[in-house]
Amino acid sequence: MTAKPRQDFWQIWNMCFGFVGIQFGFALQNSNVSRIFQTLGASADDIPALWIAAPLTGVLVQPIIGYFSDRTWGRFGRRRPYFLVGATLASLALLAMPNSPTLWVAAGLLWVLDASINVALGPFRSFVGDQLPPSQRAAGYAMQTLFIAVGSVIASLLPWLLAHFGVSNIAVAGSIPETVKWSFYAGAIAMIAAMGWTVMSTREYPPVVSFEATQVETPGTDPRLFAQIREMGKLWLVAGLVALLAAWWLKFDALLFLPGVGMIAYGLVQIAAGAGRRRNVFVEIIDDLLSMPATMRKLAIVQYFSWFAMFAMWIYTTAAVTQVHFGTRDTASAAYNDGANWVGVLFASYNAFAIIAAILIPWMTRWWGLRLTHMFNLTLGALGLVSFLLIHDPRWLLLSMAGVGFAWASILSLPYALLSDSVPEAKMGVYMGIFNLFIVIPQLLAASTLGFLLKTFFANQPINALMLGGISLFLGGLFTLRVAEKPNDSTA
Repeated sequence: MTAKPRQDFWQIWNMCFGFVGIQFGFALQNSNVSRIFQTLGASADDIPALWIAAPLTGVLVQPIIGYFSDRTWGRFGRRRPYFLVGATLASLALLAMPNSPTLWVAAGLLWVLDASINVALGPFRSFVGDQLPPSQRAAGYAMQTLFIAVGSVIASLLPWLLAHFGVSNIAVAGSIPETVKWSFYAGAIAMIAAMGWTVMSTREYPPVVSFEATQVETPGTDPRLFAQIREMGKLWLVAGLVALLAAWWLKFDALLFLPGVGMIAYGLVQIAAGAGRRRNVFVEIIDDLLSMPATMRKLAIVQYFSWFAMFAMWIYTTAAVTQVHFGTRDTASAAYNDGANWVGVLFASYNAFAIIAAILIPWMTRWWGLRLTHMFNLTLGALGLVSFLLIHDPRWLLLSMAGVGFAWASILSLPYALLSDSVPEAKMGVYMGIFNLFIVIPQLLAASTLGFLLKTFFANQPINALMLGGISLFLGGLFTLRVAEKPNDSTA
């Protein structure tokens, strides 16, 4: 066999349906974790630090899981074992998190939840690249976006819907409302059910099947590779030390030491990998990182600005809307919990608009191509986030979320469509894992710098984080124009 067979609509549907479950976990996390933290005693200043767990687990987990999923084959296939393990662990974390007795237990469970979702997420992205021919990948990623949006709408609305059906939305200080608890329980069931459907209803092509460009040669143990890795490691080590000294000298917040610590850690990993003079998982990942395709390097910058903006929205919208649009900071008040539930509605609405966008994006790419479509959608998202500062009636924030929804649908599909044709298919998993680093690294930087920026330049007002997110989305759109696009990329 020399080419992958085309899949029909229902085959693509089945292989993507598991994303409903994954997004139940992400949506409940994104729309409720800041609320849980504040209810358990966290201040608005504490929230970015507590959210660091989410992107940090992605940095640690995704490239390694991607590497091993490329080399897995057994009774359940290549990627599907990771779906099952990740979904099971994430479901257990969803059951436990709303019952957290203290703030630090909740923060620890966020680590478990995000790590577990990441175990499934990277292989799931690769799964579509594995199964579909290039001509169908844009459609496959659009279908993923559709299911991501559906899962997010339902999960984000759950606390609001449960409150309207009479479930208690107010709890004593330091306790999580029943609306949030039952939403997380439903999320655990949805995670297992949706992922189980994809595992049971799809098959995988074994790695030995020879499609076009599936096999790539593994480089030998060239001493020059190890020397290059060691030298790069030393540069990162020095850069990290300079960043730490600068943060200490300028007496910055403790979170601003995080980028320096990350650079030092990465440098030490490179030095250790280069000193071993044997190929292993770390050498392979670093080698692939250093030799990533040019398209991937340019997309990394687009991803940085896109995900910095989304992370700013996720961690600060609850504090911003409850403070500005509902006029309270008292987490035990009815106004705060009504505002927090309205944030869930807003998050559901941007995902609902993403469903519409997912339907329109294949048509948009035929007219404008992938790059211009992505730039247009990110610009709509930028306008949506900035408008939070101008709109005073919380109901009109639904209009803001229309722009965010188009940006979100685009972020979840078009960069992957641009990327998938530029990487070797035999390394789809590790390159998707590396590509996801450019999702989690900007989130780490957002978590470590947003609090400092708000306190230093923006009067410590959470709503200004949404303005910074809007600016970041606009820059991401501009940098999309630097990415090369193949003539046939716009055909789905």
